Amino acid sequence: MTVRPLGTPPTSSASTDLLQRYSRVRQRTAALCARLRPEDTVVQSMPDASPTKWHLAHTTWFFEKFILERDAGYRSSNPEWHFLFNSYYQSVGPMHARPHRGMLTRPALDEVWDYRARVDDAVAARIARDDDSMLATLIELGCQHEQQHQELLLTDIKHAFAQNPLEPAFAPNAPRALSMAAPALTYLPFDEGVVEVGHAGDGFHFDNEGPRHRTYRQAGSLANRPVTNAEFLAFIQDGGYRDPMLWLSDGWAVVQAEGWARPLYWDDALETEFTLHGRREIDPHAPVCHVSYFEADAFARWAGARLPAETEWETLAADIPVQGNLQDAGLFHPRASTFETSLGQMYGDVWEWTMSPYVSYPGFRPLDGALGEYNGKFMNGQWVLRGGSCATPADHVRATYRNFFPPHARWQFTGIRLGTDR
Repeated sequence: MTVRPLGTPPTSSASTDLLQRYSRVRQRTAALCARLRPEDTVVQSMPDASPTKWHLAHTTWFFEKFILERDAGYRSSNPEWHFLFNSYYQSVGPMHARPHRGMLTRPALDEVWDYRARVDDAVAARIARDDDSMLATLIELGCQHEQQHQELLLTDIKHAFAQNPLEPAFAPNAPRALSMAAPALTYLPFDEGVVEVGHAGDGFHFDNEGPRHRTYRQAGSLANRPVTNAEFLAFIQDGGYRDPMLWLSDGWAVVQAEGWARPLYWDDALETEFTLHGRREIDPHAPVCHVSYFEADAFARWAGARLPAETEWETLAADIPVQGNLQDAGLFHPRASTFETSLGQMYGDVWEWTMSPYVSYPGFRPLDGALGEYNGKFMNGQWVLRGGSCATPADHVRATYRNFFPPHARWQFTGIRLGTDR
C-alpha cells in the first residue's frame, strides 16, 4: 500500500507536531504490513491472537470512536463496523467475539485500508482546527494504543506463520544479530528502604503507571542481564519440565495438560527456533524468549533465585536511558548482550516477567468514561512485565511502563531476569 501525507497542514506549531506524531505512528503500522500478503492478514491462529486486518481496523476504530465521534456533527461511513472492531469497551456497545475475529473475511483488506485513509483525513482536519484542549491528549493515547498493536501485530503474525508447515518469514532479509558470548551472570545489590515508584512529571503515561507513591523495598539484588538460551537449555536437560517441585500448582497443571517441554518455537531437538526471519539455529548467548510466567518462576527456583519485584526493577531502571534492541532496530529478535554497563538489556530484547501481580497502585483512578476500561478492569489474575522487547517501539516504553499478561501466556517476546534476596 502507498503511504501518503495526511490532510491539510495545520497552522500552529503544536498542531503540526501533533499531526506529524500521528502520521509517523500510522505510517509505521503500514510499513510493517507492507511485508505481508493479503492472505496473511486474515488468519487467526489462536483465541489470544488477532488477524492483522483486525489490528488495522481496530486501531482506526479507536481514533474514530474516541476522537472523531466527540464532534456531534461527525458521521461514520460504516457504523456497522463498530460492532466488528470494538475490542472490549462494553460501555460503548457490544462487540464481535474475540476468538472469532478470524471469521471476518469481510470487510476486505482494501476496504480496511480505505477506512484508515478516511479516518486519517478526518483526524488531520480535526487537528487543523485545533480548538479542543483535550485533542492532543486523546490523540497521544491513540498513538500509544496503536504502538501496542504494532507489537501485537508482530507477535500475532509470528504465531500464525509458525503454524504453517512452510514456515514463511516475515522479515527474511532483516539484519542478523551477531552472536557473541554473553557476559558472565552477576548480581547488582541494592539496599532496603523507602523508594518512590510510578510516573511523575511531564510526558505521556498510561493510567496504571500512577500515581507516584512511596513504598518499601527490601534489600536484594538484580541480575546484570536476562537469562540466556544456553542457561535455559541447562534447565531443560536437568529435567526442569519433569520436576513438579519446581512449579507452581497451576503451572504444573498447564505443563501436564499442554505437554510443555521447551519454550514456544523451539524444535524437539532443542537446536533451532522459529523466528520472524524463519527457522534459525538457537543462539546460546541470546536471551531466552517466549516463556510463560510459570516457566520463568520454575527456572528461577531451579537456579536458586527468584523473579524481581516490579518495584525493584523500576527503581534500578529509572536512570538508565531507553535504548537497546527495540522494534526500531529492525532485528525483530532478541540478541546477545552488547552492553558494558552493570545492568544490561533493561530495555528491548525481551519483556521481563516480575513476581508482582498486576494490581492498582494506592490512589489509582481510571480515566473518565469509556476509556476507563483501558487498563483498570484487567487488574485480576495477571502478572507485570517490564522493559519492552525487540517488537516494542522505542518511544513507547519507559521505566514506569507496566505491561501485563496472564501467567500461561508465552506468544509474546517474554523472558527472564533473575533477582535474589539478601
